[in-house]
Amino acid sequence: MITPLWPHPAALVKSPQRRMIVVADLHIGWEMAISRKGIHLPTQTPKLLGRLKGLISEYKPEELLVLGDVKHTVATAETGEWHDVPEFFNELRKHVQRIHIIRGNHDGNLEPLLPENIELLPATGIVFGKTGFFHGHQWPSPAILSCQTLVMGHVHPVVSLRDPAGFRITRQVWIKASCDRKKLARTLIQKHKLKGKKNAEDIHCKTKSGALQLFIMPSFNDFLGGRPLNQRRLSGDTKSEMGVGPIFRSEAVDMEGAETYLLDGNFLGKLAQLRMLS
Repeated sequence: MITPLWPHPAALVKSPQRRMIVVADLHIGWEMAISRKGIHLPTQTPKLLGRLKGLISEYKPEELLVLGDVKHTVATAETGEWHDVPEFFNELRKHVQRIHIIRGNHDGNLEPLLPENIELLPATGIVFGKTGFFHGHQWPSPAILSCQTLVMGHVHPVVSLRDPAGFRITRQVWIKASCDRKKLARTLIQKHKLKGKKNAEDIHCKTKSGALQLFIMPSFNDFLGGRPLNQRRLSGDTKSEMGVGPIFRSEAVDMEGAETYLLDGNFLGKLAQLRMLS
């Protein structure tokens, strides 16, 4: 069972034996990227750490799962990341028993930055109870097809709304979408190159009936922003607009009918409806 921790961009996942807090997209070190454009800010990592420690103190999980993009630099690591990332996780280890990280597209060369006893998992994701978790820049593992719920990051979902006076505001949101399980199964068999009739049949046999529920988490680093999902590009191509990650290009996810929720839990409407307000 996954429960968003309103008004925070975090979730609590519970089973009879385990409690786990889930966050996505920390992007530690993003300040160095904007400093090269002439905008200089002190490191915001202590604020991220303080918020996360507060959630751990309040909900007392045994585990923490980060859905990718721990750091901001994509392929390597900046000098500041070599300092901030180890300090961040060394401090968290004092407050939670186990920490797991699913690799994101910004997590190249992450291993040397992590303290010992932190589990670095593949980008294809993991299954926790009846919930599958993955970052979102790669195809998830076929193992998720046995789940009831999927949770991903990567997208940094926001919506943009215009008031009657013409002023535009942008807000972080949670996205809850329906995903066609059978269509996704066919795509994953192809993309993971599961050769042989037996492998494909095994996947289909393990694939439950009914739709999957997909949650797209807002980024825990609220300074990042994002491209509003309810704004159309000039091309007007909906498939291209929603292509922030391969799972959307599979056409298995119904993004037009996806529900949007503010961080405080207020329901805004379906994504297709919000296009009229962008």
